[in-house]
Amino acid sequence: MNTKAQKLESFGQLLDIMDELREKCPWDRKQTLQSLRHLTLEEVYELSDALLSEDLEEIKKELGDVLLHLVFYAKIGEEKQSFDIAEVIQALNEKLIFRHPHIYGDIKVKDEEEVTQNWERLKLKEGNASVLAGVPKGLPPMIKAFRIQDKAKGIGFDFPTAEEAWKKVEEELSEFRAEKEVDKIEAELGDLIFSLVNYSRILGINADTALERTNRKFIRRFQAMEELALQSGTSLSEMPLEEMGELWNSVKKDTETPE
Repeated sequence: MNTKAQKLESFGQLLDIMDELREKCPWDRKQTLQSLRHLTLEEVYELSDALLSEDLEEIKKELGDVLLHLVFYAKIGEEKQSFDIAEVIQALNEKLIFRHPHIYGDIKVKDEEEVTQNWERLKLKEGNASVLAGVPKGLPPMIKAFRIQDKAKGIGFDFPTAEEAWKKVEEELSEFRAEKEVDKIEAELGDLIFSLVNYSRILGINADTALERTNRKFIRRFQAMEELALQSGTSLSEMPLEEMGELWNSVKKDTETPE
């Protein structure tokens, strides 16, 4: 592993490269905060894929791509005479020190739960009008649900046990199944999914991660079905549902190992 001096040297070189690209490369020179935004989202999702796969080489690569974007935004901020990368880092340092009084102050905590509760209280002291103010509006809904619940938990608003949370799931499921009007069915489905996300969170499971692993598993199995169908000289679209079900069960037995 590199020394601290080597890390600082590499970061300094990245800043120098960013300065040169912004000055000399037509593409880099043309970019704005808005033109980079969708590309940044793409890079973050690519990092997310690598993290799910726990592919360390790919994680290293994607971290570099995300870091490039952070440096790029800071460079544009500098050009607008608003902020530079040093101010970004300084503000982060100050926030981390302020929000960790159990490390940099005289506050005592007994566990991770108290750290989280202190964190949310300190954010309110910084001027946030609501505990939920920091949840980005553009988050995917399932991730947003998890973050909303996690932040509410930070000030003690949570089910005391997983069993209590499961009772809420059962209650929402019953209401969902009883509803007949389409609009109300949609509302009840939302409540049911929200309660399932909450239950899984209390169990220590991220529902978004769990669903994405299932998505990947389904894709893997479905594509295996397509391949087997081709090998038999047909396609899934030409098979009756019963045959597809048999094929699915066969593929499922061969792909029981976790991702």
